Amino acid sequence: MDFTRDIVARRPDHGMTGLDLRLVFPAATAWLAAWLLIAFPGWAPGAQAALWAAALGVGLVVARRLVRARVVSAWGVGLVCCAAAALMASAVTVAAPGRLPETVRESAARQESVTVLLTVASIPVQTQSFGAPALFGPAGSDSGASARVRFRGTLTGIEQGEVARKGAGRGLSVPVVVFAETASGQATALQIGSVVRLDATLRLTAAGDAASALVFGRGPPELLVTPPWWLGWAGELRTLFTTAAGDLPGDGGDLLPGLAIGDTSSVEADLDAAMKTSSLSHLTAVSGANCAVVIAGVMLLTGFLGLRRGIRIAISLLTLLGFVVLVTPEPSVLRAALMATILLLGIASGRPGRGVPLLALVVILLLAADPWLARSYGFALSVLATAGLLVLAGPLTRMLHRWLPTWLAAVIAIPLAAQLACQPVLVLLTPTLPLYGVPANLLAGPAAPAATVIGLIACLLLPWLPGVAGGVLYLAWLPAAWIAAIARTSAELPGSRLPWLGGPLGVLVTVLLTVAAVALVMRGRGQVRARWPIAAIAVLVLAAGSYAGSLIGAGVGRAVAFPTDWQIAACDIGQGDAVVVRDRDRYALVDVGPDPALLADCLDTLGIDRIDILVLTHYDLDHIGGVAAVIGRVDTALVGIPENADDERLHDALAAGGAELRGAARGDTGTLGELRWEILWPVRGSAVMQTGNEGSVTIGFDGRGIRSLFLGDLGEESQDALRRSSSPGEVDVVKVAHHGSADQSPELYADLRATVGLISVGRENGYGHPTDTVLDILAAAGTLPLRTDQQGLLVIAPGPGGGALTVWSETVRSETVPDTDPG
Repeated sequence: MDFTRDIVARRPDHGMTGLDLRLVFPAATAWLAAWLLIAFPGWAPGAQAALWAAALGVGLVVARRLVRARVVSAWGVGLVCCAAAALMASAVTVAAPGRLPETVRESAARQESVTVLLTVASIPVQTQSFGAPALFGPAGSDSGASARVRFRGTLTGIEQGEVARKGAGRGLSVPVVVFAETASGQATALQIGSVVRLDATLRLTAAGDAASALVFGRGPPELLVTPPWWLGWAGELRTLFTTAAGDLPGDGGDLLPGLAIGDTSSVEADLDAAMKTSSLSHLTAVSGANCAVVIAGVMLLTGFLGLRRGIRIAISLLTLLGFVVLVTPEPSVLRAALMATILLLGIASGRPGRGVPLLALVVILLLAADPWLARSYGFALSVLATAGLLVLAGPLTRMLHRWLPTWLAAVIAIPLAAQLACQPVLVLLTPTLPLYGVPANLLAGPAAPAATVIGLIACLLLPWLPGVAGGVLYLAWLPAAWIAAIARTSAELPGSRLPWLGGPLGVLVTVLLTVAAVALVMRGRGQVRARWPIAAIAVLVLAAGSYAGSLIGAGVGRAVAFPTDWQIAACDIGQGDAVVVRDRDRYALVDVGPDPALLADCLDTLGIDRIDILVLTHYDLDHIGGVAAVIGRVDTALVGIPENADDERLHDALAAGGAELRGAARGDTGTLGELRWEILWPVRGSAVMQTGNEGSVTIGFDGRGIRSLFLGDLGEESQDALRRSSSPGEVDVVKVAHHGSADQSPELYADLRATVGLISVGRENGYGHPTDTVLDILAAAGTLPLRTDQQGLLVIAPGPGGGALTVWSETVRSETVPDTDPG
């Protein structure tokens, strides 16, 4: 029976347009095959042979049935599914050896320092900066501003190292992600298509990753070759536009390049977090909407000039190619551009394609060209959003039209359809539900096309008419600033992200609820002859909703009380230290506790994947024992002087994982997002108190309403020396030294006058920590002690009033702690 045709044919006249799903099944099969085979590329040759044999067998059945004039649609779909999967196996078989040759494996295995040749493949994005004024006590030395950038590239050669000496490091083409240091303001010199030389170490990624290796640079890259002309013009134009937009005030100037040309390098971490929280980050990812705007503009203009259809389509295709080069070929751009190209060619031939089959065909073609797209979140979200618009936007509009005007129903249905389709993947990235995502899109969405069109016009005018372009830029700034304001407002509303199940179970529950809701919507309008009884769907919704409701019920108190703007979190990891300092999506971790599993659980609870700055105060086991949980996840490590070979091996392990190690001493300064940090202890070059407890690296942070100080395991003598040499002054939060031992300086705590004192201590620890002595010292200084042994995880955020703090803990939940000295 022709089951796919049956779905299309049997529909009421007032229902939705028939969906041709015959290519959807092969596209899904191709995606699944690619997803599996890139993780196990050794299976690809055998799978290739088996799948092509299966395709041949099904093809013979199809041919036999055609001869007998029987219906063969289901067999035809099976044939295309087998062929699509076989195509993926062939693509992986061909591409896998070149993506990770033995030469790169050997270099990564040895962790040797090598000099590599790289071709830049994406716009560099800054990850961390250093160099800031002194914050505590006397002015420290300014280390000089520098920036660490991240970009994708292609490793084309290895010039130095064991591999190069064997003569095997040439003619490579390995996709990599590069972390490198550049002087401030020089990141723009790394244009797409540039060839650079970099001293680095290599580290292999997990199987199936889009990049085969990570390249951790040591020092700035050396520019060897500028981009070819067909890429160079775009790089120069992007730089010119981003620089000009950066002169515009506020968030609008930072956001405009992302809206117009997809360049988000100027978007600060806090604005980026707000865009994600409010479900507006897709507006800065160039997609089908941007391509549609460009093509529609060209077609209208060429139509106004009276050009023939073939010429108009040819000009549109050339313009689209230039647009892709300008905005860079990200997965969503490739998907949108290829769909537009096929659609234009179909129009030129008089056979325009239909939406769903066209999308499925594009998926198969792109996966055949690059099977590693199967694990790209960007590609998945682009495809799902497009599918949601094609399949759900119409039915949702018609449903909402019962209560709303058609135009308003469509305005609501479009973001709702995209959100429904993408949500199963979004919960993998962040196990939450965006409460204000659809309203935010309703308010911000109409401004996006204006920012795109006007911004593109300004971008193209800048090299020729900079004065006119400046005026156009201000017009484009208005919708960009509006979108940024909506993002920040939505992100700051209470309950902006509701907790949800994570992992595969969360995806499954989300998919089931989405399918049930869509089925009910369509059945309610008589648009699809649903084969599920209404009762079954209702049970599904109630069962899944009940489970999700129990989850939300358990977590809603935490979601409401847990401060979204938290800045300090003391992990409950037993007798040891592990304290996180945060500025939006930038994180510093002071010590790692005694146990990797406990630390990993804490970081997972806080939603932390990457550590921008790791501070190891000293090398006692209760401060470094959990380091395995963060190796490979650290950008920069601030460390003290190693005391023995074990400490040096710890440094080597961090460096092998990609961390840049810096010896920390008084006067070193830098930034974590908008927080500034300074090292107060030990004193570089001193003959005493350099290692052990008395040499604990002591760091202070300042910004966003909280001033904090972390004392490691300093004893009374070293605390007094710190007080004399650095005069740290008053703080809001102090991490009490040595888990609350009696070896403390009353004078230092009196000077600090901290509002709260964090005591990271284990239950029934056997040392009597925290001692009555330290509790009396804190009481005399007006400092409220907060203990992980009694209160569990401790989280601190700026309070509603000047000097006040909001404290959340696992046992006490949320309370406001007033400043001990309001005057």
